[in-house]
Amino acid sequence: MSRLFVLACLSLVVGCTPSLGRPGEASAAGAITVFAASSLTDAFTKAGAVFEGRVPGADITFNFGSSSTLATQITNGAPADVFASADEPNMQKVVDAELVDGSPSVFAGNHLEIAVAPGNPKRIAALADLARPGIIVILAAPTVPAGRYALESLNKAGVSLSPASQEIDVRAVLNKVALGEADAGIVYVTDVVSAGTRVTGVAIQERYQVIGRYPIAVTRSATKPTLAHAFVDYLLSSDGQQLLAGFGFSRP
Repeated sequence: MSRLFVLACLSLVVGCTPSLGRPGEASAAGAITVFAASSLTDAFTKAGAVFEGRVPGADITFNFGSSSTLATQITNGAPADVFASADEPNMQKVVDAELVDGSPSVFAGNHLEIAVAPGNPKRIAALADLARPGIIVILAAPTVPAGRYALESLNKAGVSLSPASQEIDVRAVLNKVALGEADAGIVYVTDVVSAGTRVTGVAIQERYQVIGRYPIAVTRSATKPTLAHAFVDYLLSSDGQQLLAGFGFSRP
């Protein structure tokens, strides 16, 4: 089965279900492992389910984590078929190691938002409020895209603060705020969407925003490259972009 045929199937609203007994179609079936940034957890879990429903025999396993950790794992030989990063520098590490098949494609964007306790009891309205005495703020570690973006945003706003902790990934920041272990944390808009009523989101002014760009690529070691490329193509398709938008991601 060619990549174009698989993509044509995926672009159908209902999807196509060809017989796996036809010559060449076995290459489109099988299992792949997708390494993806933790902020993609909800969107990719849904996208994987939709994709598997449209491509008979497809089986996707996800490994979610910070982009920096995932890039290190891949360059150290971890068996990834697809890598989706929350930033371009970490993708570039994999590209520089000559582990990417073709060129990465930016498939989504993401904005920052302040996550606070439900109802915003500390009345946090802007980045400057995070520096108020008594406000417990946590960020993702600066080696993590969300942590680096947060520091860039705070610098733009001229806000200096000492976070109570620096977490391993953005979902850890979100969870600590949701559990009441911190008053506020800088996360992505998509994280606030995923949390539902567990947190309240406070918008960051546009002039202080830092927009994350998410690249994706198939690795050179992919065991099922046709299937891996088809999944990437699905995310870049109009259907895939619509699904991602439903989770708060912007178009690249």
